[in-house]
Amino acid sequence: MQPVDRTLATNSTPPEALHALLNTHSQNTLPGLIGIEFLAASAALVESRLSIRPALLAPNGFLHAATVIALADTSCGYGCMASLPEGASGFTTIELKSNHLGTAREGGIYCRATPAHRGRTTQVWDAVVMIEGTQKPIALFRCTQMVLWPK
Repeated sequence: MQPVDRTLATNSTPPEALHALLNTHSQNTLPGLIGIEFLAASAALVESRLSIRPALLAPNGFLHAATVIALADTSCGYGCMASLPEGASGFTTIELKSNHLGTAREGGIYCRATPAHRGRTTQVWDAVVMIEGTQKPIALFRCTQMVLWPK
């Protein structure tokens, strides 16, 4: 498996092409494995969704928290990748926090990720995960990304 070519997803990538690019590059990695679909992507907003299926539930029959976190963290990470400063080689997550407000058992969930801070050394992204259709929030998420530079 080849790593994502970070030069493909830059500030110059048109938003209408970026979400398709992210869907393609997600195949054979965790986002593709669990079924994350990107609906829109830019340096200022990432929208994604995930269909709920039994494999994504916890043993108690509710949506597993890790499923929700995977959707939010991937959305924030791809937003960070799309808005890396010129010359940066990538990023890595250095902190994340989630507050779970509810859950779901069927249907789909939707995520909206936006940047709170886009600096030269760090980025901070927020995401809200909602029940698809009702837009009822089920999780609030924030992560800090460290921008990586070539040595």
